[in-house]
Amino acid sequence: MAVHLNRPHSVAADPARSAFQLLRTVYAVAPVVFGLDKSTNLLTDWPRYLAGWIDGVVPGTAQQAMYAVGVVEVVAGVLVAVVPRIGAWVVAAWLAGIVVDLVTGPGYLDVALRDVGLLGGAVALGLLSTRYARGATEVRA
Repeated sequence: MAVHLNRPHSVAADPARSAFQLLRTVYAVAPVVFGLDKSTNLLTDWPRYLAGWIDGVVPGTAQQAMYAVGVVEVVAGVLVAVVPRIGAWVVAAWLAGIVVDLVTGPGYLDVALRDVGLLGGAVALGLLSTRYARGATEVRA
């Protein structure tokens, strides 16, 4: 298969657009997958990641809190897919909350550090969305 570098939407022609598309795909799919898994715990035992002080503040059990978390994550992923200019910032805020939970609670500092990196990617998606998302207001070069 030949690569045509003169095509208007090729990686070489506009690598920032390709970065936007990659980030949009990842930040749409991952929250939906993780959100759905909050009700099955197939990937991990999600309630163990909830800080004790948060578990004490929210009503119900830690697993019930994870059900609510899962709904928020699915909605955030769908927002990224449909309206990335908004969804990216929702995901960024959500990841910031996860970092606070992990740093102040169960001691998963390695996961918190990973989520700081994911937060940076969500911010990058939000910034790229000003140019590449449908309805973006920035003038395209």
